[in-house]
Amino acid sequence: IADVLCDAGKPSGVRSVCVYGGTSKGPQISSLKSGVDIVIGTPGRLKDLIEMGVCILKEVSFVVLDEADRMLDMGFEPEVRSILGQTSSVRQMVMFSATWPLPVHQLAQEFMDPHPVKVVVGSEDLAANHDVMQIVEVLDDRARDERLVALLEKYHKSRKNRVLVFVLYKKEASRVEDMLQRRGWKVVSISGDKAQHARTKALALFKEGSCPLMIATDVAARGLDIPDVEVVINYSFPLTTEDYVHRIGRTGRAGKKGVAHTFFMKENKGLSGELINVLREAGQTVPAALMNFGTHVKKKESKLYGAHFKEIDANAPKATKITFDSSDDEA
Repeated sequence: IADVLCDAGKPSGVRSVCVYGGTSKGPQISSLKSGVDIVIGTPGRLKDLIEMGVCILKEVSFVVLDEADRMLDMGFEPEVRSILGQTSSVRQMVMFSATWPLPVHQLAQEFMDPHPVKVVVGSEDLAANHDVMQIVEVLDDRARDERLVALLEKYHKSRKNRVLVFVLYKKEASRVEDMLQRRGWKVVSISGDKAQHARTKALALFKEGSCPLMIATDVAARGLDIPDVEVVINYSFPLTTEDYVHRIGRTGRAGKKGVAHTFFMKENKGLSGELINVLREAGQTVPAALMNFGTHVKKKESKLYGAHFKEIDANAPKATKITFDSSDDEA
């Protein structure tokens, strides 16, 4: 975002600064003190600089929340509230997100005009980019490594096209990276375990094409705008279907076609109903093995009380209606 705004602002003299954690505050503070028109930042670092008194937002009248659904998640909500409280009371708010679950919608109403202008591109329901061909296969955990290598032989045969492999956990990213390197693949990885400079370097290698195969956790599922990612492979299914939509949205960008190949395991069966709905909405093939897990869609969990439902198996017996005799005397 900073790169785009710096390029756009040069002809008109609009100055931007990018502030984020994991890097030195010094250059960021110097830029702020020299005067800027636009600040692009992550909530934590922005809040730190405000508390240090070097980032004063009282004249800010235009606020954008990118990836607003995640930004307003429980993890970032206090920082977002604090930062917005430092801006002008007369401000314009803009929120961008590929998914818009109800709890986030309700929270957004607190921050925005009571009757905001809503622009929807595509479907209001959870939907994936139709330029992405989605392939889902159900398999066992032990079969994933061999299947991943087979898919790389298919999708990354030239070893020049960009392929992004998503995993769920930080340790999994390192393990899969090591496994592929031992088998002769040139690969980099980014995850929360890596220092910011290491992540930046890996991303640069991937972006410039000198290492076009990358393993990533969901740290790269959002905001990674690299137009030439041809294939996304989900080695591990994410914790939510919203994250699945974000992950596969790393391909098929800027009008191009893409492929998303996803491994789905028995442990993920609670999300089968939502995934089936996403596949159907996009006109994709739903494998029979996925249907066997059932089409039931779970109710969303309350952050305080958990889920208010009992999971229904696809082969569960039908409910039986029981009628009580209304003539029974009450005790």
